[in-house]
Amino acid sequence: MTISIPWQERVGNQRDWVWRGWQTRYTYRRAVQPIAQTAPLILLHGFGASIGHWRHNIDDLSQQHTVYALDMLGFGASEKAVAPYSVSLWVEQVYDFWQTFIRVPVVLVGNSIGSLVCMAAAAAHPDMVAGIVMMSLPDPSLEAEMIPAKLRPAVAATKGLVASLVLKPLFYAIRRTSVIRKWAAFAYSDPTAITDELVDILLHPATDRGSAQAFVGIFKAMSIAESGLSAKEILPLLQIPILLIWGEDDRMVPPKFAQPKQFAAYNPNLELIELANCGHCPHDECPDRVNREILRWMATNLNLAKIAVQPSAEVVVR
Repeated sequence: MTISIPWQERVGNQRDWVWRGWQTRYTYRRAVQPIAQTAPLILLHGFGASIGHWRHNIDDLSQQHTVYALDMLGFGASEKAVAPYSVSLWVEQVYDFWQTFIRVPVVLVGNSIGSLVCMAAAAAHPDMVAGIVMMSLPDPSLEAEMIPAKLRPAVAATKGLVASLVLKPLFYAIRRTSVIRKWAAFAYSDPTAITDELVDILLHPATDRGSAQAFVGIFKAMSIAESGLSAKEILPLLQIPILLIWGEDDRMVPPKFAQPKQFAAYNPNLELIELANCGHCPHDECPDRVNREILRWMATNLNLAKIAVQPSAEVVVR
């Protein structure tokens, strides 16, 4: 079925929010029929994506839950700032957004880098998080463990040098429709999911002022593992329900390499779902299945009556 409504009209009410002097974009949609003890959701995109990547999810999820989605700094319609990009910086952005607009425990839902932000935010700010849903979780510590400790400083320096010399020219080379389509074909299992709309969502932010410099900074941040950012160390510490969704055909974070079943062994509160015929972005490629699983998991696992709620009620967003 062809959807004729532009994606901008299918993701809720988009707003701008100035965070630490930087313009950022978010959207929200109130629950149509809120249920008792419901939890709001905050959706966090992956590398190169944005709010638009959730266009197939927000409507279904907002039938019973208020849904927010953020363009993390440097992505989407948020400012392509000169900033010290890192997972920690995006965690601070999410937490400050939560303190400003929500103030009740939420479910964080992330894809790829967004999954890392979910995990790190749950560890750093347990008052904010009632549960997390992660899709295709990259674990920086896996690469670090493959490199001898004595060589890690040299490897990091080499990566930084290569990034400074190569990434900006590379950015201009890949900022084309044909290249974006090839990248999406690698990330997705189903070629019919690679629509003109998806290509526009991925390509348009790359034309913003400062996008090349932000790309370099973000790529550097992602290529150098942050200290302590390890699923093996963080997951066992989380005392909340966790849903981990992985596409069996994920070529960007292959299940054979990442071993999601091992992640599941780190925490008894973690439920793992592996989706057949699905790649790196299950929420966009297999949205109906993902939406159903998230709603089922929330209904089954989240008893908010047992979760300490902040005294202040959810803030009305205008």
